[in-house]
Amino acid sequence: MNNPHENAVKQIDEVAALLAPLYPDKNRFDAAIARLKNPDQIIEGKLQITMDDGSTQEFQAYRSQHNNARGPYKGGIRFHPGVTKEEVMALSTWMTWKCAVTEIPYGGGKGGVVVDPRKLSSRELQELSRAFARLVADHVGPWVDVPAPDVNTTGEIMSWMVDEWQKVKIAKGESLQANPLATFTGKPLGLGGSEGREEATGLGGVFVLERLVAKLFSAKPKNEVRVAIQGFGNVGYWFAFHAHRLGYKVVAVSDSKGGIYADGGLDPVEVAEYKKQNGKLGSVKASVQTITNEALLELPVEIVVPSALENVITDQNAAQIKAKAIIEMANGPVTPEADQILEKNGVTVIADVLANAGGVTTSYFEWVQNLQGYYWKKEEVLAKLQPLMETAFDQMWELKTQTNQSARMATYMKAVKRVIDAMMLRGWV
Repeated sequence: MNNPHENAVKQIDEVAALLAPLYPDKNRFDAAIARLKNPDQIIEGKLQITMDDGSTQEFQAYRSQHNNARGPYKGGIRFHPGVTKEEVMALSTWMTWKCAVTEIPYGGGKGGVVVDPRKLSSRELQELSRAFARLVADHVGPWVDVPAPDVNTTGEIMSWMVDEWQKVKIAKGESLQANPLATFTGKPLGLGGSEGREEATGLGGVFVLERLVAKLFSAKPKNEVRVAIQGFGNVGYWFAFHAHRLGYKVVAVSDSKGGIYADGGLDPVEVAEYKKQNGKLGSVKASVQTITNEALLELPVEIVVPSALENVITDQNAAQIKAKAIIEMANGPVTPEADQILEKNGVTVIADVLANAGGVTTSYFEWVQNLQGYYWKKEEVLAKLQPLMETAFDQMWELKTQTNQSARMATYMKAVKRVIDAMMLRGWV
């Protein structure tokens, strides 16, 4: 069985072998690497709630806090029946690297509850959310750990959690040293949320797209750079929207039911409108053919953008990828085995911890706005996002060129080194 935490540890070992020559004190370096292989702390417990029929049910919950050398732990909370302890441990580790890549002052965290939220009423969902907030109340806070939405969690759920956290603190007589709203990000605008958050992940990926095209396809006009996007949810839609707006040719998109392909290109706004009217992907403006999610990945395009599920490009289909580049907008869409095949075939893969970091970066902006009680317009938020994403890409590419490593490995080297340096500056190792 695939153990995500074991995969995360393997990545650390690979990066460590490349970074070791940069650190003359081998003992300190080895101690830092050893510490990074496991979270600083895991909070776990059973959340007991009263169901609508009067019965009580228990749900297993976790919060993994990986490393806070660079700042408070940061990461989402997911409600999903497939949540495991190993999964949240791995995801918290990857969040540490994601925050370090864009140099936002956070470490990594991740939470999860083993539940299918579709089976809960709104009242039951609120009770579960508040129970989670009580479980972690002593371990989160504006300067300690700042959770956010993730799979199956929403701004409304963050609102319930921040309210419950504040109640717990007041009941204990604790003085709140900062705006309590800064404890959770991804909140609605009416409760301290940030403008621009909805499209930030997809747009951040397009800032990366622009940089990548300048490196790999500078001889082609933008309308000859064909892009296929697997996943037309929030991230995939906004990636498609901004890529199309800049002149790239979005030739295919898909959702959980399948995809559409149009050689002449698609208008994402029109496709979204068609789906709203008809309940499925389609277009009245383009001559489209239906394709499977699997076929979309193998289209003859310049760039493939997996934006939905993990492990969709594996050793079974990696050799059939015709694109010259992959931008990972989903978390973990390419398996380690597939990575090796793609690298051998000259396919450039921009790692998820860089490509989709626009979301956590805008969460950081929300936190900053909450702490100072001063809010920015959407244009200002997105203008602040662009240089952070572009600089992260440029630094990665420079290291990739210097070391002759893959784009993924250069990304990890940059991130892990920043965390190790922070640990050493603190005197932890």
